[in-house]
Amino acid sequence: MRRCTRHPVPSPPEAPAGRTRPTSEVHPIDILIGALVGLAVAAVFAFFAISYARGETARAQAAQKESEAREQESRRNVDQESKAVLLAAKEEASRRREEVEAEIRDRRSEMARLEQRNAQREESLERRMRELESSEQRLGRRETELEASRQSIETERDSITTELQRVAALSREEARAEVLASVEGELTPEIAARIRDAELRVRDEAAERSREILIAAMQRQASEQTGDASVTVMPLPSDELKGRIIGREGRNIRALEAATGVDVIVDDTPEAIVLSAFDPVRREVAKAALERLFSDGRIHPARIEEMVTKARNELTQKMKQEGEAALQEVGITSVNPELARLLGTLRYRSIYGQNVLAHSRDTAGIAGMIAAEVGYDEQVAREAALFHDIGWAVEHDVEGSHAIIGGEILARLGRKPAVVHAVRAHHYDEEPRSIAAFIVMTADAISASRVASRRESLAQSIKRQERLEAIANDFPGVDRSFAVQSGKELRVLVRPQEIDDDRAQIMARQIAKRLHAEATYAGRVKVVVLRETRCVEYAR
Repeated sequence: MRRCTRHPVPSPPEAPAGRTRPTSEVHPIDILIGALVGLAVAAVFAFFAISYARGETARAQAAQKESEAREQESRRNVDQESKAVLLAAKEEASRRREEVEAEIRDRRSEMARLEQRNAQREESLERRMRELESSEQRLGRRETELEASRQSIETERDSITTELQRVAALSREEARAEVLASVEGELTPEIAARIRDAELRVRDEAAERSREILIAAMQRQASEQTGDASVTVMPLPSDELKGRIIGREGRNIRALEAATGVDVIVDDTPEAIVLSAFDPVRREVAKAALERLFSDGRIHPARIEEMVTKARNELTQKMKQEGEAALQEVGITSVNPELARLLGTLRYRSIYGQNVLAHSRDTAGIAGMIAAEVGYDEQVAREAALFHDIGWAVEHDVEGSHAIIGGEILARLGRKPAVVHAVRAHHYDEEPRSIAAFIVMTADAISASRVASRRESLAQSIKRQERLEAIANDFPGVDRSFAVQSGKELRVLVRPQEIDDDRAQIMARQIAKRLHAEATYAGRVKVVVLRETRCVEYAR
């Protein structure tokens, strides 16, 4: 590279002193030097620009050549890959075509087999159709022959029947009745014998077991046989209290009767007054109120109303406690408070002198033992037995049987359907359909039939026994009947000319069934049919 040296430009000679150059005058040499410098700078810039342009062109050409080389390489690779893919595709297509052709051949062969099988089936069906047509033709001919035979048989039977009626002088209905009568006469001994055998077999199998169960239940359940009678006589500390109870112009006794609903009878009985009311709860409220008044000493209408209210509230709480105690004794939990109160109300109810709550507890204990012996749910049996007389708690306010009323109460207060049904059916107001119903019926009868457990009026006892005798006397062939042992046994005397031994056996069973359906009794009634044949002759 050539190096340019710049020589110093000689400065112009100074002007002589006293002479000055004008400021606007430019020397030609300065102009030439400036032009040379500008040309040199332009030449340098042009050189550098040309060099840069040549370098860029060379780089661009090199890049283009490299790009073309890469493109050619890429095309070669793509061509090779395309060829490989095409070759693989051709191989796959060839393989698939072979598979499809093989599958088509298999399906064609399968279709050929199916067509052959269908052809065989069609031939078989055609053959069977021909056989069925021939069979139908034979059946048609057979039916025609049978119809002709039937008609001929009916004609012959009618002629024979007509001839038999003419010979026997009996119609068809009369002959049928005679045959039935003869058959019935022949079967009556067999029926009676079977009844006797069945009864003996049942008795042998069940009597001992049932006796054990009932005796064990009665012996293990220790309870009072009679309950407390309802109190109607109120003792007085002294006769002076009678005047105070009556009050001035009878205002005290009227206030007491109006507040309690009880008739207060003050008579000449020394140191006692009589409380008369059909509802024992009212009598108990009046008794408690009078005891409070005697203790307090102040007896006037306002005080009477106050004491009656306190006595009624106290009795309600006491009834609830009595019901809860009975429920706890039996082991029943989660009971509606209203049901516990109704159960406690039974403490002040009685049936034939037997306290209903005590009877319910006794029945629940017996029912639980019977259920345990027969394999039934003890809790359900105890609950049904405890609530079986709950209807007596509201009997004065609601019309109907106490069993139906009790069932409605239990259903309304959410007890189990099995318990509700057992309560409704324990007196056959509803047909018993469960073991629980029969257990409650048995336990109720055991509790009621214990010695001295209940009192019954003479008139009621006579009426009940007359009903038993009337049922037995309704049967044809009965001469007389007698209810003995307080209605526990019914002895039926029959006419021996009309009733034989076999019919007597059947009659005893029929009478027992009717007593079970129509009569009212506690426990069970023994039916004894007596037949006696007497042959009397006189020697002369």
